[in-house]
Amino acid sequence: MPPNPFVCTVLPTYNERDNIGSLITGVLDSAITPHLVIVVDDNSPDGTGAVVEEMAARYNQPDLLRVVLIRRISEKGLTSAIQRGIDEAIHTHHADIVTWMDCDLSMPPQDIPKLIHAIIADDADVAVGSRWTAGGADVAHGRMARTLSWTLNRFARLLLGGPVRDYTSGFIAARVPVLQAIRLHGDYGEYCIDLLARAVRQGYHIQEVPYICVPRTAGASKTGANLWDYLVKGRKYVATIWRLSHESKNN
Repeated sequence: MPPNPFVCTVLPTYNERDNIGSLITGVLDSAITPHLVIVVDDNSPDGTGAVVEEMAARYNQPDLLRVVLIRRISEKGLTSAIQRGIDEAIHTHHADIVTWMDCDLSMPPQDIPKLIHAIIADDADVAVGSRWTAGGADVAHGRMARTLSWTLNRFARLLLGGPVRDYTSGFIAARVPVLQAIRLHGDYGEYCIDLLARAVRQGYHIQEVPYICVPRTAGASKTGANLWDYLVKGRKYVATIWRLSHESKNN
């Protein structure tokens, strides 16, 4: 790892016009290393892509890209969007570290340097923004959602082990060799459980960094609008945890 590693932050978007400009600004203005933002937009009808193009025109220079837009027309989905951004970061831009986060400003971009610091200074292979470690919190969601999330993560820790308390974080930084060894799998947030469990199993050094999840200020949540939405997604999370725990026992 070079002393001043090149970091790419992947931002998967769908209808985040009112948030993406502030998010890009927050990522770049708080960067502590050379930094590129890669926005993977699933052809948002609200004009998210146009805002990203405006930000690219503001930040990019003839010899220095700081914002890149990938507009997907025929493919959709959170996990595949993040993986597309990871591949772009590694193979096109030769990143040393790749980070990603939700694009609703619930994950403060000013906390990305803390994840990077965990990798550079503390020699972590993967840094996880955690709501459920000391110093972290979730003030974005109501009691029901927080209780379900805490319970699910407790269940994951019991069955999968390792140092991770927030298996459903989605706020991640990782060294490129980890992401070359482990590709993302899943439809939605269960990809994060799968990634972290396999990283634990393969002996990578994982460090959690506390962060406070805050309410989105604009747009509609894609996590869940009611109990039924949480239960539908939660079934996939539980199934993923169960599958991974049995894979571990059989290996």
